Amino acid sequence: MGARPAWDRQVNLVQAISLLIAFTLLAGVGGLLAAGLVLPAVAALKGSAGVTATAFDALPAQLDVKAVSEKSTMLAADGTILAEFYAEDRKAVPLESIAPIMQQAVIATEDKRFYHHGGIDPTGMLRAVARNASGSDTQGASTLTQQYVKNVLIESALRDGDRAAAADAREAEGTEGYGRKLREAKLAVALENNNSKDQILEGYLNIAQFGIAVYGAESAAQRFFSKPASELDYLEAATLAGVTQSPTKWDPIKNPEASQSRRDVVLGLMLEQGFITADEHARGVATPLGDSLRPAASKLSCMAAGDQVPGSGYFCDYVTKIIKNDPTFGETVDDRLELLYRGGLTITTTLDPREQALADAEVKNGIPVDDPSGVSSAISVVEPGTGRVTAMAQNRVYNNTSEAPARQTATNFNTDTGYGGSSGFAPGSTFKPFTLLQWLREGHTLDEVVDASPMSYPIRAFAAPCRRVGTEIYRFGNAEGSASGPMTVLDATRNSVNSAYIAMATKLNLCSIMEGAASLGIVQGGNGKPFDPLPANVIGSQSVAPLRMAAAFAAFSAGGVYCKPVAITNVTMPDGSQLPVPDAACSQVIEPPIAAQLNYALGNVWEGTGKSRGARPSPASGKTGTTSHNEDTWFVGYNTLRSAAVWVGFSEGFIPVQNMMINGKQIKYTYGATIAGPTWVRYMDQAMEGRPVPGFGAVGRVVMAGHAVAVPELVGHGLDEATAMLQSAGFEVVVGDPIPSHTGEGTVGAQDVTGTAQMGSTITLRPSDGSAPPDRSASLPDAEDG
Repeated sequence: MGARPAWDRQVNLVQAISLLIAFTLLAGVGGLLAAGLVLPAVAALKGSAGVTATAFDALPAQLDVKAVSEKSTMLAADGTILAEFYAEDRKAVPLESIAPIMQQAVIATEDKRFYHHGGIDPTGMLRAVARNASGSDTQGASTLTQQYVKNVLIESALRDGDRAAAADAREAEGTEGYGRKLREAKLAVALENNNSKDQILEGYLNIAQFGIAVYGAESAAQRFFSKPASELDYLEAATLAGVTQSPTKWDPIKNPEASQSRRDVVLGLMLEQGFITADEHARGVATPLGDSLRPAASKLSCMAAGDQVPGSGYFCDYVTKIIKNDPTFGETVDDRLELLYRGGLTITTTLDPREQALADAEVKNGIPVDDPSGVSSAISVVEPGTGRVTAMAQNRVYNNTSEAPARQTATNFNTDTGYGGSSGFAPGSTFKPFTLLQWLREGHTLDEVVDASPMSYPIRAFAAPCRRVGTEIYRFGNAEGSASGPMTVLDATRNSVNSAYIAMATKLNLCSIMEGAASLGIVQGGNGKPFDPLPANVIGSQSVAPLRMAAAFAAFSAGGVYCKPVAITNVTMPDGSQLPVPDAACSQVIEPPIAAQLNYALGNVWEGTGKSRGARPSPASGKTGTTSHNEDTWFVGYNTLRSAAVWVGFSEGFIPVQNMMINGKQIKYTYGATIAGPTWVRYMDQAMEGRPVPGFGAVGRVVMAGHAVAVPELVGHGLDEATAMLQSAGFEVVVGDPIPSHTGEGTVGAQDVTGTAQMGSTITLRPSDGSAPPDRSASLPDAEDG
């Protein structure tokens, strides 16, 4: 606690009592205004009591009344209340919004001469001083105006973080207690001189405490009777009016028997003052308190959000982190939290309750919360073209307490660390579209052929001018698509062939791939930096948050327009004014023709790694993702209305999801189409039900295929000659292993592409070993359903 005010060091207990008596006497004889502002009669006492006029003058003469602390309310997009946030549960309302009987009950209980005094009650104060000085029970004798002053001083001190000042405003004993009384009295007189009685009563009814953590008549009416203060009846008003004397002792929910007894006392006071009839009094005291109570469920904090909209606690928490982190809401973190918990904000969010309920149900249908496997799953949903987050769920229960049981947590799997999340998860093959983006930007095409045979490359084969290149060998495997050999980029995308995409990366700038991904918000979840320009990241080795993936793929749908995820549409202050909110900053990041090609290529997933999900009822594109040993699996998909990312894995670490029972099924290897894909399909089919879903823009054949040229027939030609001819025609050449052939040894025995192909395609030549071919045929294995 800090040092006491200077006034308390100028007087002792006798002097403080003398000064308070002098003030009270003068107020009763010479007028309140003179006593409150000048107190000339104090000089008569200074000889015997040693009190100086300076000590009195040091007391404040004007009350600095600030806006009271009010609770903030978070709403879903349709106005559903998700949660409330407050240091004090209060909603300020004008006096006309408080039932007259509530006003009368408070006056009867706290200050029956309220409309007849000028701020203090001299008779009551002198009586209280005499009893306190004689050692009898301490009496307050504070008028309603003085009580209002006390509450304002406490509230102001708490808002300023001054605990010493707040304690001083509460002090009831000794020199400090009399000093507090005198300060209240002086301020009360000044307040009455400048404000009407109704203004003071309104202020009191909005600032006073009416229960444990409940402040103001409006919040109290809602908390205990589930109705606004304007609709309170006399029995409810008596209950609330009785609470303020001791908010914990008389709290109707915590101490109903004591509260009923106190209510009956208030009913007696209301009868004495003529505010209720004898019949009403008799019926009131005969009514059990429980018959009138209609407690409203607490909506405090994001732990209550799930009771309003299923699974919305994590989205709610995400919104609070936006407010905490974004300078839009204040210069410092403390300023932003003060605004949230005391500013009385109405925060309207982007959450769609129907979509949220579907997302929560389907992510838990994929893997139940209590599934013995312990595998986690999460889904983020974003609207293309706006960045609005319409749903966010995971197969956990939101719980931000330190005693949260298993499968309950405040960690949000959908977001980055700074927004209540983990550090993200390895995206696996869902990162491939960003390599495809750079592929198309550099003039390559979907029909271009690459050799997917090599499973290792020297690091120097990759261009990365922004990073020092090593000398080691990069080795990898195919996690989803097992096909190899020459194939088009379209086939490589459809079947998610790692070796094809690594081959593509050798023709590109790795730095440009990662920069392109970063322009779409794809950065490392742990530090917010772009992915490192390493070949391993072409197939998604570093970690990213699901929400970022959903927003990035939404840009493909929106014709290349990327929008940062946004969760807040507007914030309204208690006076109706609007605060600025974080902007989605939508911008054209991808050239529209390239976005169209991406949509076309990713639309083939339903014939490739996602073929087990079947054809879609409306146009949709997407990508499966699986890390090397099935640790993280994904499906990120979209149509023109929604983009959704589903992740499955162990949130605790990079642990293989293999050979285990999940949701009652024995699963050997988990791929992107095993759990994540079906979850996406179930969610999207229901979310889009009854809604027309426009298709993506058409992709012209010339745009998609690029410039096809004739491929020379080279079987029987010398290997060097054939290589030169292909290179001069604009192709790249790979020489494969020798094969039996009727052509001479060392000549071209076979080529993998004939007819036409796009310039830049890779043509594989197989030299003859000079022997006749055997009479049999071979075929490549089918790609696995990832």
